[in-house]
Amino acid sequence: MMERNYTLYFIALIPGKELRERVRAVKERMKDDYNAGHALKSPAHITLQMPFKRNSRDESAISEALEKFASEENPFALRLDGYGCFAPRVIFIRIEDQNPVRSVHGRLKKILAGQLGFSVSEIMNDVQPHITVATRDLTKEAFREAWPEFQNEEFRGTFEVNSLFLLKHNGKYWDILKEFPFRKNG
Repeated sequence: MMERNYTLYFIALIPGKELRERVRAVKERMKDDYNAGHALKSPAHITLQMPFKRNSRDESAISEALEKFASEENPFALRLDGYGCFAPRVIFIRIEDQNPVRSVHGRLKKILAGQLGFSVSEIMNDVQPHITVATRDLTKEAFREAWPEFQNEEFRGTFEVNSLFLLKHNGKYWDILKEFPFRKNG
C-alpha cells in the first residue's frame, strides 16, 4: 500500500486569543443550539487561501515563500461588526472594511501561482472576508431558525493583523502550523 504523503493546508488571518475565544463561544452556541459544530474544527480565522493538498515535504518551500511574502506586508486593523450569512447554510461574523484583506489576498495569489506553482483552479479567485461561526453541518431548517436570532445580534471587536498563518489538517481538525509576521512598523 502506498503511503499517503499529501496533507491539507490553508492560509488565513487569525485574531488574537481574546477574540478567538469570543468567536469560539459563538461556535459552541451554534453546536449546542443548532447541532452545527463543524466550524469548531478550526480556530476563528479569515481565509486567504482555501484548503489545498501538498506533500508534507513541500512544507519548507511553502514556509519560505510565505515568510518572505509576510515580511513585506504592513500590519493593519480589522473591525468586526455583527453577523452575515451565505444562505442557506453559513452564518458568519462580518468584517467592516474588507479592502485590506482583499489587497493582501491579491498579492498572495501572485506568490502562490508564481513561486509555489499553484494551478489557477487551486487559487481562490476572490475572497469574501468573514469569520465563519456555522457552516456545512448547519441544516437548512436550523439556518432558518438561527438566522433571525443572529441577524440583529451585536458582535463587535477589533484586531490588529500583524501576521498570516499556515494551518495544517491533522485528520480531525485544523492546527496552526506556523505564523508569518508582517513587517514591523517604525
